[in-house]
Amino acid sequence: MTSSHPTKKQNDPHPVQQRICIQGYEGSFHQVAARHFFGKGIEVIPCDTFRDLIRLSMDKKQSGGGIMAIENSIAGSILPNYNLLQKSSLKVIGEVYLSISQNLLVNPGVTLSDIKEVHSHPMAILQCLDYLEKNNWKLVETEDTALSARHIHQHHSKHAAAIASKLAAELYDMEVLVPNIHTLKNNVTRFLVLQREKEAVDIPDANKASLYFQTNHSRGILAQVLGRIAEGGINLSKLQSMPIPGSNFKYGFYADMEFSTRNQLDAVMQSIASLTNNVKMFGIYKKGKVVKG
Repeated sequence: MTSSHPTKKQNDPHPVQQRICIQGYEGSFHQVAARHFFGKGIEVIPCDTFRDLIRLSMDKKQSGGGIMAIENSIAGSILPNYNLLQKSSLKVIGEVYLSISQNLLVNPGVTLSDIKEVHSHPMAILQCLDYLEKNNWKLVETEDTALSARHIHQHHSKHAAAIASKLAAELYDMEVLVPNIHTLKNNVTRFLVLQREKEAVDIPDANKASLYFQTNHSRGILAQVLGRIAEGGINLSKLQSMPIPGSNFKYGFYADMEFSTRNQLDAVMQSIASLTNNVKMFGIYKKGKVVKG
């Protein structure tokens, strides 16, 4: 299991507000995304699960917020994370689109001919099968890509490699023996940057909003909502349906809307108010760009 850090170290030079919760170990793609948004100096709090990430992100004594994966260009939406977000008091203040690069990492001096085993998370192994199957290596599934790198480093292994990020190689003094071994090169994960509601401030150049809404499920009601959004000149860049807990196959909707001005967004929200209920605005923020992992 990953070790969450529930208390601040006494000799930790970083104030609580400068510590960001991530899911996974140091060297994970969550940390790569956090560095892109906050800078390389950001300190991260590794969390076992997304639930732990949300819990610690809401605790002002522990962290300044969190960064959480929400969807992937290949695997799709991480639906449980939408539910975690809805039940929390966190606000979305930004996003990062991280182009995932899987790399073959080894201890210094290890060559391809030395490798007998490759360790990584099952998803990472799956993403790299075309490359891996060209070699007669034993594939060992682990709970985390960065953890695989750390274990191989700690055991000074001369016959094992890990699939992980370049950041993991940097943190654990390993070498990138073969970069970019993933099969599909267009593999992008979207991360949401989260902050406690009371501390979130308005972002002057915001051009994107994430929200949840329900309708009364009468015939054509969703089409009316979508029509008014389009009439308002707003681009609905994502619409994700989710069952309403306890209902008989009724659905709520998570939406991402891109706009030019805040007045434009406000006008559309007012326009759909009579057609929707249980509306929750997750955040109004600046649209992210794709960055390299």
